[in-house]
Amino acid sequence: MQKNYDQSLKERLVVDELLYAQQNKFEIVNNVQDHSIYQSLPTLDALIQRKNTSNYNAEPEGRRSFERNALRYQLSNGLKTAINTALCVDAPLLLTGEPGTGKTQAAYFLSAYFGINLYHYQVRSTSTSCDLKYDFDAVAYLSEAYRNNSKKNKKSEIEGLPKSEDDPRIQFIRKKALWKALDDDLPSVLLIDEVDKAPRDFPNDLLQELDQFEFEHPFISGHFIKCKSTAPPIVIITSNDERRLPNAFLRRCVFHRIEFDNFIAETAVSSHMPKLDSDLKNIALEKFWQLREHVKDKPPTTAELLTWLTVLSARHITKDELAKITKLRDLPGLEVLIKDKNDWKCLDGQC
Repeated sequence: MQKNYDQSLKERLVVDELLYAQQNKFEIVNNVQDHSIYQSLPTLDALIQRKNTSNYNAEPEGRRSFERNALRYQLSNGLKTAINTALCVDAPLLLTGEPGTGKTQAAYFLSAYFGINLYHYQVRSTSTSCDLKYDFDAVAYLSEAYRNNSKKNKKSEIEGLPKSEDDPRIQFIRKKALWKALDDDLPSVLLIDEVDKAPRDFPNDLLQELDQFEFEHPFISGHFIKCKSTAPPIVIITSNDERRLPNAFLRRCVFHRIEFDNFIAETAVSSHMPKLDSDLKNIALEKFWQLREHVKDKPPTTAELLTWLTVLSARHITKDELAKITKLRDLPGLEVLIKDKNDWKCLDGQC
């Protein structure tokens, strides 16, 4: 039987000398391995079957991978501080860094850590602020209006349809991530992924919604969709730094850049490939960092590293064989590490 949310949250709070835990708020976040709550957290299989599984099963396969790996994620001290700061001041947390540094996974970690729902919105180059809130199926609405008018032997005109709480357009609204997060009876995580892909006006158009956690209903004048839970959603926004974000948007966010370093690489390998020979891992990581120093346009990160180690394992490459390779161009499986023609030229000594 699921525990009362407030009681469960209190059990998971950890005392920290810099921050004070307050009732009904997320104030302290640590690595789950750091303290006794790790034993009481649900298993990875249980996470998949938790509350709201119908929404979860509707997600693409990639979402399932993020959720399965949630409790394997390990926070750096800097990221831990940034998360706690954002939770303390109820501000969105903007995570930037190279692709593959764990920005998206951090949001799934928080969802698993607190045992709450996550609503993931993947930003696209055509995204607008409305896309984060709702989607209106205009084609289905017009088709339904046409059928209704035909039954009444009237012309297929829709401008006369009522515009009250009984507005027939309401049934053709599909709630999106922000609306679902505000509608949740419990606090949740709202992930706005790769915001730098969107048109420039997209971040600024969300200032009011992310500040007040409410927005006006698209078809009911004066009616606002507001946060139902006792605490607002935890908002995580990620960016790959493809372009600069508006200053007004940046002022409202807590900012943290995740640098791809040895900590991220080693913890990722240890979490995803715990049975990998330690000597082979150390040699492979040494070659990997040497390779990153030589490629500039698209250096490999976590995803490429894990794929490369999988390739080495599948080819039964031993630590001795890998150690004997002196030229980076001769490393096996380079196809999964180098993905830019200029970087290939650098390895060939042409740059």
